This record gives sequence, C-alpha cells and structure tokens, in this order.
Amino acid sequence: MSKLVPPHGGGELKPLLLTGDALKDAKIRAKDLDQIKMTSREACDLIMLGIGAFTPLDGFMGQADWHNVCVNMKLANGVFWPVPVTLSTTQGQANSLKIGQEAALIDEESGEIRGIITVTEKYTIDKGLECRSVFGTEDMEHPGVQKVMEQEAVNIAGTVQVLSEGEFPGKYPHIYMRPDHTRALFEEKGWSQVAAFQTRNPMHRSHEYLAKIAIETMDGVLIHQILGKLKAGDIPAEVRAEAIDTLTENYFVKDTVVQAGYPMEMRYAGPREALLHAVFRQNYGCSHLIVGRDHAGVGDYYGPFDAQHIFDKVPESDLRTRPLKIDWTFYCYKCQGMASLKTCPHSKDDRLLLSGTKLRKMLSEGEQPPAEFSRPEVVKILQAYYASLAEAEKVEVKLHKAATG
Repeated sequence: MSKLVPPHGGGELKPLLLTGDALKDAKIRAKDLDQIKMTSREACDLIMLGIGAFTPLDGFMGQADWHNVCVNMKLANGVFWPVPVTLSTTQGQANSLKIGQEAALIDEESGEIRGIITVTEKYTIDKGLECRSVFGTEDMEHPGVQKVMEQEAVNIAGTVQVLSEGEFPGKYPHIYMRPDHTRALFEEKGWSQVAAFQTRNPMHRSHEYLAKIAIETMDGVLIHQILGKLKAGDIPAEVRAEAIDTLTENYFVKDTVVQAGYPMEMRYAGPREALLHAVFRQNYGCSHLIVGRDHAGVGDYYGPFDAQHIFDKVPESDLRTRPLKIDWTFYCYKCQGMASLKTCPHSKDDRLLLSGTKLRKMLSEGEQPPAEFSRPEVVKILQAYYASLAEAEKVEVKLHKAATG
C-alpha cells in the first residue's frame, strides 16, 4: 500500500498515452483522419493528459466543464479543477467535423501527429469570462490573456488517445519524468511527505532557502521545472537544468532532492495556476507544494501572496496536495544569512531582496550578481549562456514592483 498522496479525483493515475499494438494501429489510422492543428499550449496539455499528469481528465473539456471550472473551479461532476484545458479550431474546421468523428491532433509547430480526438461537442466561449476568472484581467499585455484571446473561434471537446510525447523525452532525458516515474522513485527512496518546488527560473539563493526549509520537515523535495515554451527573455530549460544540477551537487545533502521536468506551458495565472500546480503535483506524488512570493505571477497583476491565500478557499477534501506557505525571503546583512519576514527583525536597508527577474536583468546587462544573491557556480553557467546570445536574441528584462521590493 503506497504511503504517497493518491492521484487526484479518484485515486488512480489515468494516462492516455497509447503503447504497443494500440499505438501502431492508431498511428496508421490517424494518417487518414481530418486534422486539427494545436497551438504549443494545447500540444503540451495533450502530453500532460497522455502521461497522466492531468488525471482524472480524459480529454479536452466540453462547455459545461469549461464554464464550471471558470466560475466554480470544479468540473461539472464536482471534481476540483482550477484552470480550463481546452482545444480550439476555426469555424470552418468545426463545421466540417461531426459529433462522434475521430480527428488527428497535429502540433502546428512540428507538424507531428500527436494524438486522436473523438469529437463529443463543439461550442463557443466567452473569452472575456475565461480571462477574468482565470487571470483576473482582460489586459492584452498579460501573456495568458493574449493566448486565450488568440484562440480560434470554436472549442472542440472530446476524449483523446495520445500518440507522442513530442521532443521532451529526447531533449531532456535526465529530467523528463512522468507521474508514474516520480511515484516509483519516491517509493524507492521511502518518501511519503514530498514537497514540490515549482520553477521556471534557475534557482538563486532565495529559491535554495525555500527548498531547504521544506527539506527540514519533509522526506524530500521535487525540484520541478517547466519544459514547455516560456515568454521572451526567460532562460531555456536546458540551461536551468544544468544550473540546478550544479546547485544541488554543491549545496544540498545527497538524496534530499530530485530534479525533474514536466511538459507544460506557463499560463502566468498566479493564484489559479498555483492551484493547478498543486493538482498535477498530487498526481506526481507530492503531498505539498512550496508557495512563496508571487507564485506563477507576471508583472503586477497579482499581490505577492495571493497564490497562498487562494488555498484557504479550497478544502483538503477537494485537493490533497497542500501549500507549504513561506514568507518573503531575502539575504540579511545583519543576520549574515538567508532569512524571512518572520525571522528577521532588521530594516529593509539591511536586506538584499532576491528575484528571478532581478537576476535575469543583472545577467542580461552584464552585471556581476553578488555572492549573497546567487551561488558563484550557478552564476558562471548563466553568464556563459548570456555571453552566447547574439545581440538580436537579447530581450530587455523589466522589473516590476515585486521584483524591486
């Protein structure tokens, strides 16, 4: 009997990825089907469905699920779910599809057939409602809002069969892991209380401090980085992975952390996305999610601890993976070490406030981050990355209030 937290919404992982003869037959069948092109976000969501990370979903959401998720953070059957998982297509394509028909799902960037959907519903949505509910704004400067507003006119719902995990297993062989992989690894290590640390950035010393706080009270920490497409200026996953490996090898006790990656795109939905992060971390076997300042946020759209507060509205009966809430962390020169607002009595003038955005800005402008900000071994890797960028590839990094303190 596993001591790990059970998968979300039913107790068993529900991977939709075909294997063996079923996969061979589906690949042959898919070549003759009508095709629906998927955006990079939709293609990543399909893989999350395939590997069981989006358990208990069996495909892309219909209108009742979409609306209930937006308004109530629950599927139509009452299972907790905080962010819509939908597929859109053009009006013309939708008109050509019949209910009950199979269609091939094509990654628009690679042209690869990634799956087959059995169409159960075609519907239009109020995009403004989705943006207000999920992102708390309709501002087109918000990258998540942009994605929703750029969706095609009609949503297609249906159960899916997943044929491919795309580039992720080959591109990130040492960190790409499915939920069944992490669960097996945690079982092997004898872990039952596992905290997930979500990251889309290389880890600076504040991140390191958050993970070590969790290690003090948990069996171990899953450093879980996003592998899908990010916004312009973010650091690529392979660079982050190298930096995190170097950090854990030099500054963490052996066998207290596992680094892994998952194939999703950020939505930058702040509080709602923090809940989604907890849902699929439950499927990965994590009992807790570390939630610090500005989790999954972007710009000034969310308060620094909104992502912590939203968990107070969700009972454990709806979501078993719970937040490990940690206050604003920083280096204090008077304390001579890392601290938080709960542990440090000194003034803001004594504190070096840390953020991934601030670190990226310093590196992109050729500044040397202080040792109190980021470990020198990590800085060396990141400096080499920025030095390799052509001038045209460089993106100006703008600080927002949370990053500047």
